[in-house]
Amino acid sequence: MEPSFVQITPEKVDLLMALMREFYAIEHLPFDESIIKSSLATLFADDSLGRVWLIGLDQETIGYVVLAFGFSLEFHGRDALIDEFYIREPYRGKGIGKRTLQFVFDFCASQNIRAVHLEVDWTNDYARALYIKTGFRDHERHLMTRWIEK
Repeated sequence: MEPSFVQITPEKVDLLMALMREFYAIEHLPFDESIIKSSLATLFADDSLGRVWLIGLDQETIGYVVLAFGFSLEFHGRDALIDEFYIREPYRGKGIGKRTLQFVFDFCASQNIRAVHLEVDWTNDYARALYIKTGFRDHERHLMTRWIEK
């Protein structure tokens, strides 16, 4: 049961949209297809911003992962954020999440990225356990966000 990872192209946006709808519903996030497609178009136009991969298993797409790039003095240079990571429920608990994270770590190492970050809901014990097992550490800080409106 070895997953495959295919970098998404604009031609596969509809497949990604279906997965994102599922993920956003589970996470209770607002889903605005036009805003998401516009953001993806920006990402596709500039590889320096990040990557999106579809996760496959036996010719079936079972999830996706989005990696966004940044830079941090605290983390010694280039860093990345796993912005979104979703695997459909029937495929969880089978090691696919761990293999996906290893794929991301290997990719980051090949790009001289020094640190990988993510955020996880405090109530998602299953995901938190996976992330801790794969080396993530809690900084005991709160992620805070302020939208910049035009």
